[in-house]
Amino acid sequence: MKLIVGGARAQKNRAASGAGTPAAEIPDKLYFRIGEVSRLAGVPAYVLRYWETEFPGLSPKKSGTGQRLYRRKEVELVLEIKRLLYDHRFTIEGARRALEARGLNVPPPPPSKADQSSLFDPRTEILEEIRRELAALRDLLAQE
Repeated sequence: MKLIVGGARAQKNRAASGAGTPAAEIPDKLYFRIGEVSRLAGVPAYVLRYWETEFPGLSPKKSGTGQRLYRRKEVELVLEIKRLLYDHRFTIEGARRALEARGLNVPPPPPSKADQSSLFDPRTEILEEIRRELAALRDLLAQE
């Protein structure tokens, strides 16, 4: 006796989703747009945008026009997420935990506060020069 799981519709959906297919060859580029990543992974762009909200390690940069730009490591992460969700049938939470256990789902580091504070350090030479020039202008205006 043959057991059919999910019927013809489920089999058709699995075939359309690309479950069980080998990983796509990633071209040698620095950045990929969301449409390219969508084609490589075989998932719609809206799925990629949803995954960005669920997986902290998936955070593509945005261009000046707002276009998402994925780096190669993010494309590899997308392919791994797809493999876990579609082939291994993990839940989103299960896939997140599996990636965190392997160190793949780590969010990018925030900008260093030390780097930002140096921009506004009141002891910088340029600010001292500006203060001197403003004081000189104030004194000049006060004389008139």
